[in-house]
Amino acid sequence: MIDVGKMDYRIAEDYEFVREAEGRTTEEMSELTGISRNTLYETMANNRANHSVLEKFYSYAYESKYRLNFVKEDLLNESGHGKILFHGSKKGLKEIEERGSKDKCDFGSGFYLSETYEHALSFVCENAGSSVYSFLCNFDGLKIAQFECSLEWMLAICNYRGTIKSFSDSETVKKIVDKVVDKVEHADLVIAPIADNRMFYIMSLFAEGDINADVALHSLSASKLGLQYIFKTEKALDALYPVEKYYLCKKEKADCQERLKLRAAEIDTKLKLSRREYKTGLYIEELLK
Repeated sequence: MIDVGKMDYRIAEDYEFVREAEGRTTEEMSELTGISRNTLYETMANNRANHSVLEKFYSYAYESKYRLNFVKEDLLNESGHGKILFHGSKKGLKEIEERGSKDKCDFGSGFYLSETYEHALSFVCENAGSSVYSFLCNFDGLKIAQFECSLEWMLAICNYRGTIKSFSDSETVKKIVDKVVDKVEHADLVIAPIADNRMFYIMSLFAEGDINADVALHSLSASKLGLQYIFKTEKALDALYPVEKYYLCKKEKADCQERLKLRAAEIDTKLKLSRREYKTGLYIEELLK
């Protein structure tokens, strides 16, 4: 178990950076952000602020073109300290356990992280009070199960999300599922392509027999979301080191929602083009008969 309850926003550090970058006094920053001078002084001294102050400051920074969270990701990746992973939390984290997620996630229960800040943000950008957390990790000594964008990966997710139950009597399904489950359940860490709700919609079309496997896999490859890392054991969690908690202002979340709409349109286009191009692929009932 990891205690992350003490992780807080680094508003004092971020405020001082923006103030110095703009060459402004605290009085000027007070006028620009709408935060009283006394509150700014208290924030600097204690690195604490209520939601209203956080929103005012980080909104000002974001609208002034300071992409603090994205740049921090770059700096962490360039630091050479280890692999950096991100977790988006809809309500905030207090502690982390290997049984922390719902069983109907891509690979069952576990603590899910992504390799980019953007994806962690996209997972929670529609939720008020959401945050993103960064972690350093060390994979030495961990048993790792890795998947690529393949039929095995797609069927694994369909299995864990419960969409291929109608084929549960198929010997082919049993062999694939048993192999995947054995691979996943004996691993400390699972690494696989991310499958968000838009991608799972395509997988559902495949599971329901509406599109063939070739169409599904080519459509899924358009997502470009990167990899997800699922920490499934206490040993794996011990390899995580909390780094920082990031505040998400309303404008940053709104911009992310717009990017998600564009990405959904790209995936839909790839799906339509793939339907035209890959007409001879096998359907699920042919693969799993």
